[in-house]
Amino acid sequence: MVKIAKVNKNSIAEKHKILPGDVIVSINGNDINDVLDYRFYITEKKLIIVLERRGEPIEITVKKPQYDDLGLDFDTYLMDEKHSCKNKCVFCFIDQNPPGMREQCYFKDDDSRMSFFYGNYVTLTNMKREEVDRLVKMRISPINISVHTTNPELRCKMMNNRFAGQSLEYLKVFKDGGIYMNCQIVLCKGLNDGKELERTLDDLSEYFPYVESIAVVPSGLTKYRDGLYPLEPFGKQDARDVIALVDRKRNEFMEKFGMYFVQCSDEWYLTAEMDLPGEDYYDGYPQLDNGVGLIRNQCEETEMRIEGLKDEGFVLENKRVVSSVTGVSAYDSISKMGKLLEENFDGLEYHVYRAVNNFFGHTITVSGLLTGQDLYEQLKDKELGQELIIPDVMLRYEKDLFLDNMSVDELSEKLGVKIVPVRPGGDAFVDAVLGIYE
Repeated sequence: MVKIAKVNKNSIAEKHKILPGDVIVSINGNDINDVLDYRFYITEKKLIIVLERRGEPIEITVKKPQYDDLGLDFDTYLMDEKHSCKNKCVFCFIDQNPPGMREQCYFKDDDSRMSFFYGNYVTLTNMKREEVDRLVKMRISPINISVHTTNPELRCKMMNNRFAGQSLEYLKVFKDGGIYMNCQIVLCKGLNDGKELERTLDDLSEYFPYVESIAVVPSGLTKYRDGLYPLEPFGKQDARDVIALVDRKRNEFMEKFGMYFVQCSDEWYLTAEMDLPGEDYYDGYPQLDNGVGLIRNQCEETEMRIEGLKDEGFVLENKRVVSSVTGVSAYDSISKMGKLLEENFDGLEYHVYRAVNNFFGHTITVSGLLTGQDLYEQLKDKELGQELIIPDVMLRYEKDLFLDNMSVDELSEKLGVKIVPVRPGGDAFVDAVLGIYE
């Protein structure tokens, strides 16, 4: 049962005299416990809704166009509490957070509903068979799964959960139920790399085509690892070895399936000091949000957007001086894109700054984990121009706070420059640099 917080004005629910405070018990005979139940069962043209109002049952019949929303809001989007993670993975980033961050930074979610609605990855260890069967029944697809290894004993060790190996059985349930899966392998040196990685890739290939893609990403290690499992970062040669193994398996899968199926995240190529692969490597970018092909995609989109603007005859009417800040890993590519913009648009002066991560440690090189204090300390004496462009992945969902709780407004005031958060993608990047705003 879920409690209604608000009934939207002029909605279907209002016309049927559904009230805030009413509790939805069932729809068409199906119990309603959370957002998945609700969204799935309101898609019919005729709904028999059982409510509870001040302890008394009420039955309402609703006839509406199929898929139309009822116009109800709830206290939380999920309609109940997020499911927290029951694992204690040896590589867990949250366990490596320093003290003093906002409370949300220490919450470990492992919620299949978040996978469907927001693309989060789940380990399956938090799921009972009834929930798995519900996802199959509802055709919830694709689901994003953190596999890490298909060796049951090793998975238990890496996740510090005695049920971690057993939960791998759900992969077959999803396959048999026609549910598509995107998988990730967080690689830890000396644990699930080498022969174990090869085994995992071979095992997951047995679920093709329902396993649509596999991302291999390195574990992120901060400087706050006292008392945690002794993991080592991957070096240049390590990264090259991983890429070579994955490339070998990719060629095998291409011959077998007609697609490459598995990709390395951008970080591997940056660590290996190798050129990023071309667009064909990424099979249509199924794991872009997982850092797989992010830089290549942005480069391609940037070039296309520049050509499109030139074809339209776009010119800067006034001189424009702007700046960007990025993490160590993306600096070279952002700099190249910046030079391309300066070469194509007269009047543009564009500065790109690289920020090292003192907050989490210098082993963390991605832009999304930079904090407000690090940006201030490293940019306070720089020429920033009219605007400072930052990737919006540095900020929480509401786009107002950095990980260290410094607000965008506070950083803007301290640096004396307008800050423009920009979503991923070449189009948004080019438009921000050139000052093209809707």
